Amino acid sequence: MIIDCHGHYTTAPPALAAWRDQQIASLDDPGVAPSRADLRISDDELRETVEPNQLRLMDERGIDLTIFSPRASFMAHHVGGFETSAEWAAICNELCHRVSTLYPERFAPAAMLPQSPGVDPATCLPELTRCVEEYGAVALNLNPDPSGGHWTAPPLTDRSWYPIYEKMVEYDIPAMVHVSTSVNPAFHTTGAHYLNADTTAFMQLVQGDLFTDFPTLRLVIPHGGGAVPYHWGRFRGLAMALGKPELEEHVLGNVFFDTCVYHQPGSDLLFDVIPARNILFASEMIGAVRSVDPRTGHHFDDTRRYAEAAKLSEEDWTAIREHNARTVYPRMDALLKGQGR
Repeated sequence: MIIDCHGHYTTAPPALAAWRDQQIASLDDPGVAPSRADLRISDDELRETVEPNQLRLMDERGIDLTIFSPRASFMAHHVGGFETSAEWAAICNELCHRVSTLYPERFAPAAMLPQSPGVDPATCLPELTRCVEEYGAVALNLNPDPSGGHWTAPPLTDRSWYPIYEKMVEYDIPAMVHVSTSVNPAFHTTGAHYLNADTTAFMQLVQGDLFTDFPTLRLVIPHGGGAVPYHWGRFRGLAMALGKPELEEHVLGNVFFDTCVYHQPGSDLLFDVIPARNILFASEMIGAVRSVDPRTGHHFDDTRRYAEAAKLSEEDWTAIREHNARTVYPRMDALLKGQGR
């Protein structure tokens, strides 16, 4: 089977964005604050947004299951304070749970956290717990920069993040390290900020010793790892200069990369540089790049084509498309086994 580890609910009903707009407006005028009850989205509306979009493309591309989380750019942790993020995260997580309930064999939910700049990450634990225990979340998205492109948070190796890691280890769930919207005009959200964050997160992990404290912690770096595969020699050299072990020993027991790379040469580089055991199939379909590549006639985000055209052994391709995800996401693996898959 083919498991897509990187999907977002980018096609949610318009009522969700309208509710969010009103919530943001209430930061200046509390009198217009919406209530949770004001947001009414029926199951039929969820079906209408998923079936002609994600499900259609999954069927066309032969993808069996997608790990489904709230839209990354909508997380917008820089907006308001913790209370704002907590209410917004709860709503978005519930919608992804509902989609996975409607299509239990096609989607597995992943949770966003109610992060907020300058706020103790431990405040995210109640929502994390609820999503795992009540919604069956198999993973979470962790934003290393809640400030929206200004990078005011400490590195991921800082002890302030440890309460989240402790809970992840307890639940045996991974996190995808995924930023949200950039409000810094120097960084385009999907073309710069996302890729900067992927690269930055990896270097933070190289600099630190996080996995000495959390040897079973698993982190997925999306978008092919940003600049990491292209500059693997640089990171190896920097690790040596820092007195760290080789990257395979220092980070690759705990860090994984997805295949959201949208052309053949880039995908080939990823497969050539990063060990197959550390690569997870993903597409982030209907995400940052939604158009058709005029050079190929296929969607840029149809990443299965790149994998199948690469010089992968059948063993490596099987690991990348299914078995690695089952290992990194054991709760998802248990879900599949419960379905007889």
